[in-house]
Amino acid sequence: MNRIEPHTLAPPAAPAVPAVEVLSAEKTYPNGTQALLPVDLSIAEGEFVTLLGPSGCGKSTLLKMVAGMLEPSDGRLLVWRKPVAEIHSCPHKLSFVFQSATLMPWASVRTNVRLPLDLAGVPRKEADARVMESLALVGLEKFADALPRALSGGMQMRVSIARGLVTQPDLLLMDEPFGALDEITRHKLDADLLDLWRKKKLTVIFVTHSIHEAVFLSTRVVMMAARPGRVVEQFHIDEPYPRTPDFMVTPEFARHAKRLQDSLLRASQADEEHAR
Repeated sequence: MNRIEPHTLAPPAAPAVPAVEVLSAEKTYPNGTQALLPVDLSIAEGEFVTLLGPSGCGKSTLLKMVAGMLEPSDGRLLVWRKPVAEIHSCPHKLSFVFQSATLMPWASVRTNVRLPLDLAGVPRKEADARVMESLALVGLEKFADALPRALSGGMQMRVSIARGLVTQPDLLLMDEPFGALDEITRHKLDADLLDLWRKKKLTVIFVTHSIHEAVFLSTRVVMMAARPGRVVEQFHIDEPYPRTPDFMVTPEFARHAKRLQDSLLRASQADEEHAR
């Protein structure tokens, strides 16, 4: 038998660092509505994880709990192994991008993007430099002095993303940000988002109702069901990056989409049976 020299053995892969840990976290509102059954979910640093499921399944509730915008009724949520409430003392940062752009209509694009830095007391010179860097990342540096009403819906969402990036986050939480946009604009922003994710080495948790968007973007898709909200299945989208629009017409894409479609149908049927 041939002897294998020690130096020819590959070192073991380092374990992935958990960026987010959801530990039996659940949510019941004061009126008794159980929005979310206990969820256990670990998201590694650098993953792009999409939450998918029918309306009312708790996708946004779970995302807001990770952001610290909602407190769990029970269980814990950790961000880089610290409680969400202590994220301010952690060297890592998170940003949240909402469903709509939520821009101040009277303020310029520059002022809208600078808002988180102004609230944090960042000196104006440093803040303005970071604003222009963020606008360049989303291709809007020439529109810094424009008002939101002068921009298309897609451009307004780019401003919202730039505002999310200006704090230089490690974790980006996105609550169906492109749902109201036309298909062409949505596909373009999806591709741009993947470029930003790879370029900035972000960890992303993304909420959507779109199977095709979930397959195109994600390293992993978490399927949820409603009444009450819960995680029912998870799927790894084991396809290489970068992903171009051509990926969406491949047999591999169709295979993943079919798996998610079947899972979503099962989740929806479970909701209907629970409602009877």
